[in-house]
Amino acid sequence: MIATREVTYDVDGLSMVAHLAQPDGEGPWPAVLIGHDGIGLDDYQRHRADDLAVHGYMALAMDYHGGQLYFGRPDAMLARVMPLMADVERMQAIGRVALDILLAMPGVDPDRIAALGYGAGGRIVLELARIGVPFKAIAVVHPGLPDANAEDWTDLTSTFLLCTGSEDPLCTPEQILTFGRALQDAGVDWRANIYGGAKHAFWARPTNPDGSPAAGITHTEATVPGVGYHPKHATRAWQAVLDLLGETFQTLG
Repeated sequence: MIATREVTYDVDGLSMVAHLAQPDGEGPWPAVLIGHDGIGLDDYQRHRADDLAVHGYMALAMDYHGGQLYFGRPDAMLARVMPLMADVERMQAIGRVALDILLAMPGVDPDRIAALGYGAGGRIVLELARIGVPFKAIAVVHPGLPDANAEDWTDLTSTFLLCTGSEDPLCTPEQILTFGRALQDAGVDWRANIYGGAKHAFWARPTNPDGSPAAGITHTEATVPGVGYHPKHATRAWQAVLDLLGETFQTLG
């Protein structure tokens, strides 16, 4: 049994509505901060938090759109996301408030924290790491990547998992490997998974206008170009995240 609830908080001039998932028992539990992609906090990231709780992690899926979802509204999404991605201090502030809320939850072990991010949410958790948040593990899936400067990452002790699809036009394998090279030059433990044939947001199952699951793999109203659902790779990427966390926190005891 797990417990879930909404957590509301204010940051960036908005009232955010995050999703908290807590394991059964009293802890202490390792904790995972989740950053959603540019569309907004939807059921996929909520279910990732729930699955992490089943595996024994306290998980908070942050919100950085004030409860908004941008399915079928590409102009509105870009108007929100692009200025945010250009403002490092805003990203850090949004992530820091969410992380502080997670760390304040009873039962969280503050010495065992990790981060998981998708798209723009991946960039937010990377910016937290860059300013010294001591994540033990960081997994990012088709993230918005910062500049690949090794000097930004020399003090990190995190293990990184970088994932993207081979056909992703927004987070290409070349970009992932260039960023990985910067991590390697900084002495950071990193790995990259490139999923053959997968496009951007390959984990996102297509939905009908009412939000119900749609048949097939094609998004009829894709918010960004190059989006496509790949069910096999969606499952594989999630298993890779679980493997990273299991390896990290089993080692820590």
